Amino acid sequence: MAIEHGSFFIGGKLVPPASSKRFTLVSAFTEESIGSAPEAVEADVDRAVAAARYAFDETGWASCPPAERAAAMVRFADALERRSAELARLVSVQNGMPINLSEAFEGGFAIGMLRYYASLAAALETEDTRPSQLGLKTLVNHSPIGVVAAIVPWNYPVVLAMSKIAPALAAGCTLVVKASPNTILDSYVLAEAAIEAELPAGVINWVAADRAVSAYLVSHPGIDKVAFTGSTAAGRSIASACASLLRPVTLELGGKSAAIILDDADLNTITPGLQFITYMNNGQTCVSCSRVLAPARRYNEVVDALVAQASSLKLGDPLDRATEIGPMATSEHRGKIETYIARGKLEARLVAGGGRPRDLDRGWFVEPTVFADVNNSAAIAQEEIFGPVLAVIPYKDDADAVRIANDSAYGLGGTVWSADPERAMNIARRVQTGTIGVNGYAIAIGSPFGGVKASGLGREFSPESLASYQQLKSIYVSH
Repeated sequence: MAIEHGSFFIGGKLVPPASSKRFTLVSAFTEESIGSAPEAVEADVDRAVAAARYAFDETGWASCPPAERAAAMVRFADALERRSAELARLVSVQNGMPINLSEAFEGGFAIGMLRYYASLAAALETEDTRPSQLGLKTLVNHSPIGVVAAIVPWNYPVVLAMSKIAPALAAGCTLVVKASPNTILDSYVLAEAAIEAELPAGVINWVAADRAVSAYLVSHPGIDKVAFTGSTAAGRSIASACASLLRPVTLELGGKSAAIILDDADLNTITPGLQFITYMNNGQTCVSCSRVLAPARRYNEVVDALVAQASSLKLGDPLDRATEIGPMATSEHRGKIETYIARGKLEARLVAGGGRPRDLDRGWFVEPTVFADVNNSAAIAQEEIFGPVLAVIPYKDDADAVRIANDSAYGLGGTVWSADPERAMNIARRVQTGTIGVNGYAIAIGSPFGGVKASGLGREFSPESLASYQQLKSIYVSH
């Protein structure tokens, strides 16, 4: 049965849109319509920003004791937990994420993040004292930055919304959350949970919009900070707009991370972890290690192992627990990936996949694809494909592996695989990236997550993120 929504969540309630424009939601697996929701126009954004502005300036949310905000956040987390199965299912149906991953991330991880920031809020100090010259002192006041525009992508819509919502709430901010047109249905479940948790009206507001209206939100005079996750190209545009306005911005952008397999690695042991970080969410993950760096003397062995792995993965219905690779999120995105595969065939040697699965007559699938004999200067090694496509690149020694890993415009993720953890740690320290895993990759709540170079600005998932939603004021006390 199709899910039809006729309202936006603004000012603590569902309100009718300002126009008749709508988005149609389509299942990545069945290719059929699964529902629709309103498309925001500028008037809807104006109303959402006004509601968030009023909630920040007039309701007392920003100035209430942090413990009160923490209690509200816990209620919100409890309400979301009761809806976690529904959230996971809706995300998988919309974007093709395998249900096991959706339950773990869009359900468990997102709720865990909200609880983590609630715990930080409960212990938050809004003022601290620091010594000054001549025995005097300074009071440093930490206040919420204001109204936040949170712009969320389609690949992990709940987690990446919560990575902005949770620290903003903990700091005392209010938000306008802009959902992706491809994953809107989950935002209504989040709104239901916010209502049940009795968050003050206007503290969180949700709209869905296209790029033009999203740009209007970014530059809206009622916004105090922008938090964005998405492509590097879109991030540059947002950064430019915020720079002209001198508006704080957090950007979590693209990646082209490297998995460095050292020459002492046991391929049988590392295969499960390597599969996770190379094909997670069908390759539609910003930290995916889509470049696999293999030692020259074991190159053919590594390629053979990756080919065997790619050939063994089960493609199918994202709601089937046996599925390891689901469909791409949209037909257009699949087309982009196939264009890269066609280019890769001219740059390297295709050794696995490269097409659409013959046994599936519906769904926007791309076979797990492996290219060998890849030069790191090739487009398939330098540009973010955002799909299940691996480029296997040979290296001579440890120093060469680090050089190749760093020869990228991006710096978001990465992994190092070795029988010697200390050796792997030394390599990891030399890779220019915001995050990196040793013999695995497990994003940890409480540890800063984000990128360097073209992968973004700022950090999420940690106390450092909360600080980015605060303003500091120094009060110099003379007597």
